[in-house]
Amino acid sequence: MLSAKEQLDIIKRGAVEIIVEDDLLKRLEKSVAKGQPLRVKAGFDPTAPDIHLGHTVLLNKMRQFQELGHEIIFLIGDFTGMIGDPTGKSETRKNLTKEEVAENAKTYQIQIYKILDPAKTKIAFNSEWMSKMTAEQVVQLAAKLTVARMLEREDFKKRYQSEQPISIHEFLYPLIQGYDSVALKADVELGGTDQKFNLLMGRELQKEYGQQPQSIVMMPLLEGLDGVNKMSKSLGNYIGITEPAKEIFGKVMSVSDDLMFRFYELVSSVSLGELEKIKTDVKSGALHPMEAKRRLATELADRFCGAGEGAKARAEFEEVFSKKNMPDDIPIVEIAWEVERMKLASIMYVANVTKSKSEARRLIQQGAVEVNEALVKDIDAELASGEYVLRVGKKRFVRVVAKK
Repeated sequence: MLSAKEQLDIIKRGAVEIIVEDDLLKRLEKSVAKGQPLRVKAGFDPTAPDIHLGHTVLLNKMRQFQELGHEIIFLIGDFTGMIGDPTGKSETRKNLTKEEVAENAKTYQIQIYKILDPAKTKIAFNSEWMSKMTAEQVVQLAAKLTVARMLEREDFKKRYQSEQPISIHEFLYPLIQGYDSVALKADVELGGTDQKFNLLMGRELQKEYGQQPQSIVMMPLLEGLDGVNKMSKSLGNYIGITEPAKEIFGKVMSVSDDLMFRFYELVSSVSLGELEKIKTDVKSGALHPMEAKRRLATELADRFCGAGEGAKARAEFEEVFSKKNMPDDIPIVEIAWEVERMKLASIMYVANVTKSKSEARRLIQQGAVEVNEALVKDIDAELASGEYVLRVGKKRFVRVVAKK
């Protein structure tokens, strides 16, 4: 077994914040000394049937804890799923029926084993304890928190100040998520940065019920294919882990170079040492960014679709790629990004790809423009500062690079 310090270094990879790091280290030291695994919990509400790459940020961290010898509890929020997490919402969410939640939960139980070890994963449902609670017990739970404390949550605060309705049952959501930690006697809870209020609720309630407050490991929210918004099926900017290998491969190849490194850090299995070498080689020119992207796309296609599927997807991709007659030496144009994100039409004009922005918009609208081999037809499409291969028409290629 690795030492507590070695384990903590692995756990910290990609994490945004650990509450409280010293407490987690002491827990790990005690775990190593006694040979007793920590109970590590992460909750997922089955509000949609598919798990996407954004969900795997937490799943990968769970897998790390598994490989370190700890007990993993994949909590399916079938009870909280019927309420709907109000986090980040400007209005009350539509309630899902018990049947809808149950159907989605079935698909979760199948998909998670693409990442987690089924022999070492405990699945729990929070309906197991919440459905058995009496009205009196729910009232006692609700009495442990004030309305003022609830209104400290940014989303609730904004809705209250703008006179948007907040339903009473929405206040129950963080309470129940917190109580889940009590019911499971969690030592550690994993969650996204948007869940901080709910995660801290677990610590508060564990104190109320005489338990040692859990340590919290918060992971970042993975941006979707657009490089801006959180990966979400509703926004269409996601990579589903049940998609065919060629779809996963193609979508990964379409992301920006900056987002590629985010994917490497958060959802790839390459070591930190390997990742630093990839970054260094790309920066020095020893490794082409597209080759680094191919490596990542192959890894993810293999993981979610089976060994060898990544290579097949790559071969198919490159066959299509070669048919485009892309030259080996693509001219490089350096431009200064006017703002953090620029419209593609503006980039084409500034890079002298077109004579005007209107010509650029027309070409985009006509389906004559590709960015990193992905067709773009939105005339308002924006790109973050980075490096991109643009294809205009059938034969014109240019590599646009942001000035340092």
